[in-house]
Parts: sequence; C-alpha cells; structure tokens
Amino acid sequence: MPGTDPAVPNAGEQPQLARRLGTGDAVVIGLGAMIGAGIFAVLAPAAHAAGSGLLIGLAIAAVVAYCNAGSSARLAARYPASGGSYVYGRERLGEFWGYLAGWAFVVGKTASCAAMALTVGLYAWPQHAHAVAVAAVVALTAVDYTGVQKSAWLTRAIVAFVLAVLAAVVVVSLTSDAAEVARLQWGADITGGGVLQAAGLLFFAFAGYARIATLGEEVRDPARTIARAIFWALGVALVVYTAVAVATLVVLGPQELASSSAPLSDAVRAAGADWLEPVVRVGAVAAALGSLLALILGVSRTTLAMARDRHLPGVLAAVHPRFGVPYRAELAVGAVVALVAAFADVRAAIGFSSFGVLLYYAVANASAWTLAPAEGRPARVVPVVGLFGCLVLAFALPFASVAAGLAVIAVGVALFGLRRLRVS
Repeated sequence: MPGTDPAVPNAGEQPQLARRLGTGDAVVIGLGAMIGAGIFAVLAPAAHAAGSGLLIGLAIAAVVAYCNAGSSARLAARYPASGGSYVYGRERLGEFWGYLAGWAFVVGKTASCAAMALTVGLYAWPQHAHAVAVAAVVALTAVDYTGVQKSAWLTRAIVAFVLAVLAAVVVVSLTSDAAEVARLQWGADITGGGVLQAAGLLFFAFAGYARIATLGEEVRDPARTIARAIFWALGVALVVYTAVAVATLVVLGPQELASSSAPLSDAVRAAGADWLEPVVRVGAVAAALGSLLALILGVSRTTLAMARDRHLPGVLAAVHPRFGVPYRAELAVGAVVALVAAFADVRAAIGFSSFGVLLYYAVANASAWTLAPAEGRPARVVPVVGLFGCLVLAFALPFASVAAGLAVIAVGVALFGLRRLRVS
C-alpha cells in the first residue's frame, strides 16, 4: 500500500528539504557544475565544429544561456521547490510539458554526469578511465548522501583551486612566444552551421546554473537568492570561458585545438611551461569532480520532484530523517550514472546531454512567457529568444546526438502515455 513506509510520503504529506544554503553556497554549486564541463570537456569538439568561429559560438551560447537564466530565475522565485523546469512546466503549461522537461533533464544530465566522470578517468588514469569514472561516481554519491551543505563546502574548495589553475593557464598562454606563431594559422573556416553546432555543444558548459534552480527548496529566501546566484554564476563562468577559449586559440590555433584530446595541457606545453602540465591535469580532475558532485545533486532533486508526482517510482521521494536529503533518489541516480560511465564515450555523452538540456530550457522559456506582470514576468524578448535559441541549437547538434535524443524523448512520452492509461 502506498504510504505504509514512513519514508515514502503520501500525497499532501510530502516531507520538505531543509533550507540551509545561502547565495554564496548556491553560486558555488552552480559554478562547480559549469566550470568542469565547460573548460576540460567541450572546447575541442566545439573548435572542431566551428574552427575560427569558436568565440562566435561561445557568444551565441552565452546569449541563449542568459535568456534561459532570466526565465529560470523568475520562475524559481515564483515556484521555490525542487525540480526546476519540471515544476515550472507542470504549473504553467500542464502535466505533460512538466513531465517532458523533467524527463529531458534527467536523461540529459545523466549523460552529463557520465561525461564528467569519464573526464576524471581520462585525466587521472587514461588506461583505466572507465574504472576510475565508476569509482568517482560512487565516492561523490556518498558525499551528496551526507547532506547538501557538506557538498557545497567541498564544491567551494574545488572551484577555488580550479579557478587558480585556469588563471595560470591563461597568463602563461597569452604571454608565450607560441601565441604569435599560432595566430598565423587562423583561416576563413567559419560556417554558419558549424558555429551553431559549436554553440549547441558549448551550451553544455553553461547548463550548470540549472543546479541552482533545482535546489529551490534548499536555499534561504529563494525569491532573492536564486535569481542573484544564477546571474552571478553565469557571469563568472562566461568571463572564465572567454579567457580560456581565447588563450587556447591563440597559443594552439583552431586546427590544433580541434584535434586535441587535452587542450589545456597541450596549450601550456606549447607555451613552454611543461612544469604547469601536471598541475593542469590535477585541475582537470578537480574540476570534473566538482561538476559531477553538483550534477548528481541536481539530477537527484528533479528525480525527487518527479517521484513525488509518481512520474517515477514513489519510493524515490523519500527524504533522509537525519541528513535531510532525497537519499533514495541520490542512490538511484548514482547507480545509473555509474553504469553509463562504465561504457560511455565522452563526446557522444556531451552531444546527447546538450540535446536533452536544451529541450528542458525550451520548456522553461515557454513557461516564463505565461507569467503575468504581477508574477514577475521577464521582458518578453527574454523567453522568446531563449525558446527559439534552444530549439535552433538543439537541432544544430551532430545528427547522432539529435537522433539519440529524439529516441529517448519518444520513450519518455510513451511511458507518460502508459501511466495515464493505467490511472484512467
């Protein structure tokens, strides 16, 4: 019988998560989710798609991310509960659209978790990357299990170290003799399709601020904290991404950057700073761990929200009586991510994740469009550009990513239909 387990709430008697996070904690969790993904996993495939147009793709991704942030911030202030666009779509557009956003987020970010875990393995021990990836998932799921505040403190330390490493990479690269040589390699290799594909891939790097919105039930004063944290995290990430992208392009050139498996390591070697390369590898591992920590945190909260509405098994809605976290959702997410990380390919995971997350934000922008002025509606251009941008970038991704994404979304829609038939 539903509700017989005291850890599984009855409808209308849902245990709430503790509000323990301030603005600084929320900013750090968002940065932790973004920095690892953006710098160490996506620059090379984006350069492969756009060539010299990489920075144009970064600018387009930033504009779409800004619009998504504006829509998400207003909606999160209105609906400060775990789940992000799953909640917004359900409340503003209807049950199906909320479910679609939640499904796209969970499957897309599961792939993103796997990509970050594999980044850890590829930098830490390339010969056994998959085994290291699985171990990283297990370890960080255990950290998340013990409480969100501890996760925030660990993420804060990781972000501080990674930002210091990236600053060193930028300074060394831009002041090297190799920078002048690489500038000569730039050519007229820019195409509109390539730039849009790069923007879609680079959006993967900005999507971390979604972690802030999904923590709406765990931040203090969510109406103010969420909006401020989202824009601070997005602004800091954009500055960092631009500096590192310029540095790697200048010292390597677009062709060498596109073919690199570890562009930041290659950049410092090309700059003649071999002593910095081991530090960069450690920074890559730390960044990916910080990103993975925050990603598991966010996916488990959306899983919690969907389980509360029985779109996922109700047993996943349990909140730990001591730690105040959705522990069963965290364990389930960790298990699935570990399984995917044992077999996945990093670049394929990035494309698949970008497709799912762009659809997730498309629902957020459509939801924001329905807000009334009294509800804090953003300027009309924000959700319009956000919605259009998300759809364009999603379908500009590599064909394999789009096809796989559409197939998984179709499975989710079928499951939704079967559930409705059982209920009726």
